[in-house]
Amino acid sequence: MSVSLWCEEVEDDQSQDQEQNAQLKAAWDPSVSGHRVIQRLLQMEERYMPSLLYVTLIQRDPERREELAKWALEVCCDCGCDETVFPLSVSLMDRFLSASLSTPVSLYCLAASCILIASKLTECDSVTADTLCAAAEYSFQSSNLREMERVILATLRWDTAAVTSQDFLPHFLATMEETWDSERELFSTLRRHSDTLAALCVCDSRFLGAPPSLVAAAALNCALRGLGNKGSTQLAFMGEALAELCQTDVAVLQCYSEMIEYALKQRLRSGLQQGPTEKEEEVENERPGTPTDMREIDF
Repeated sequence: MSVSLWCEEVEDDQSQDQEQNAQLKAAWDPSVSGHRVIQRLLQMEERYMPSLLYVTLIQRDPERREELAKWALEVCCDCGCDETVFPLSVSLMDRFLSASLSTPVSLYCLAASCILIASKLTECDSVTADTLCAAAEYSFQSSNLREMERVILATLRWDTAAVTSQDFLPHFLATMEETWDSERELFSTLRRHSDTLAALCVCDSRFLGAPPSLVAAAALNCALRGLGNKGSTQLAFMGEALAELCQTDVAVLQCYSEMIEYALKQRLRSGLQQGPTEKEEEVENERPGTPTDMREIDF
């Protein structure tokens, strides 16, 4: 008797939008969260950190790396990728360059290949090679993209499931939600703001050598301060709890939170270059609120 593994299931409504059919995600499972999972992620994150030599070289001349990261962000946003694709793709790019310490012929082909690998790893409906070639204005062909993909996987020895700041955010938020009985809408807003600030840190080479857990905690702390609905005492208590979760000192967390606020202020000011001088000084003196969408920041 012949056995077929071909899936012959048919949707009831063929006219349903294809995107709605593809975007099926499992609900958040509280049983896979908590301090045990956070501890495991903290143990694994050191394994996926780029080398100190690579971090030093990039921070001396960060323009090219930040240009590639911003291009990868634009491609991920235009393709409607999951929020985890962008940080993972940049992590793959940094790890590849850190291991090889050599630049490929086409850096955009490298970035596109990392997006392709990250999309395959985290999404059901991955980005196509033709879409990535079109995003790069066909500066490389699909065959070049596939070859670069094989080179990246061979260099990283197929160890592609890196730990990023996006992996820590839902666990930090779940732990905070258990500690403080707050409205669900507040934590939904905090998640959007934290995602935006974490993406900002991925694009900024100043945060390249920071552990993902510290970046996630600082982004969440900065988002809490940006909302402005908590008192100083409560913010200090939340900062101490976040520092304990990522196993760092409160002063270090505060320092990185201020770095994120400064980076955010720089991005927001870049969109006000044609505005009045008095308005720029007013924006500089006040604490910036965190936007809810990455498109509100001029990356």
